[in-house]
Amino acid sequence: MQNRTIFAALLAVLALAVPAASASAAPQALVFSRVTTSGHGADAVEHGGLYIARGEHVDQLTDDLADAEPAFSPDGVTIAFVRDGDLFSMRPDGTGERQITSGAEVDSQPQFSADGRTIVFERRIGTGAPRDLYAVGARGGGLHVLAASPADEHEAALSPNGKVLAFVRSVAETGGGSSDAIFSIRLNGGGLIRLSRGGDDAFAPHYFAGGIVFDRGESSEGPAGFSDIYAMGADGAKPHKLVGGASSVYLQDVSADGKTMLFTRYESLCEKPIAGGAPHKIGALEDDVTASARFSPDGRNVAVRAETEAEDADSTGAQRLYVLSIRGRIELSEPASIGAGESETAGEIGSGFAWQPNARAAY
Repeated sequence: MQNRTIFAALLAVLALAVPAASASAAPQALVFSRVTTSGHGADAVEHGGLYIARGEHVDQLTDDLADAEPAFSPDGVTIAFVRDGDLFSMRPDGTGERQITSGAEVDSQPQFSADGRTIVFERRIGTGAPRDLYAVGARGGGLHVLAASPADEHEAALSPNGKVLAFVRSVAETGGGSSDAIFSIRLNGGGLIRLSRGGDDAFAPHYFAGGIVFDRGESSEGPAGFSDIYAMGADGAKPHKLVGGASSVYLQDVSADGKTMLFTRYESLCEKPIAGGAPHKIGALEDDVTASARFSPDGRNVAVRAETEAEDADSTGAQRLYVLSIRGRIELSEPASIGAGESETAGEIGSGFAWQPNARAAY
């Protein structure tokens, strides 16, 4: 009798475990923006907004063409996004929309602090003006400046503990151009420190388990741009090269556990342990493709936005947003795509996209 009781209890535990395992295997959600235009001239019809993809299943969350640059809160229950230069938020099902900022300024690039209470973002006084860094409460209110100067502050990266952010300051040079350096500042606006030194630009900072990884080289767009990947302490100490070579490498992301980095090189998408080890190619990129990529929260997949160059001023390049399995080196899904050329359907897949978190960073 006792053995039958124990066996029955084990069966009950296993029965409970099956749906839990199935739930964990469900595709992780990816939110992005897309605008499409069907037809030409007076017959053109625009359609778009924010979308959320779970595997091959895609739902539309908003229908405003201006919605872009979505970002998830750490608990995954809120999406911040940009609409016509202001910040908004909503739930992942598209309900509960709330306006966070307002005014004539142009706000962009929102991201949540580690505790989910604050949104850090870039603000311009007008289109084309230098950017400053601001913070606001996740439900609105408490707006305050973090870093403002005649220079251009951008590419903010929040530390895992949410108390400090690293960012790029671009200072205009005499005769044209600018010079990029990485700074850090506390989230309360104090403790400004310059982290990077030297003649080359330093940009694209990302925190990892031992400090900050970043690009160093020439940040200009076009043929003049080049980059190697460096690492340094969170205080700027001991900068050293991690990846370099004859072809430029561009840092894309750092995994949620802070141990692995994602970058592009030689028309390839690669990953590499930051602490040491050889790079591994996880996917190929076509010639003349501009790509941006993000690790999924569990580190098993990568979302990639790839855009080919347009052949001429009267045509458009192809754009794709797809999910790539790191282990299998295969494409799992394609939430969005837009063809190239003078097709009946044109448009754009937004450059900003975000995975829905399933846990906080482990470092």
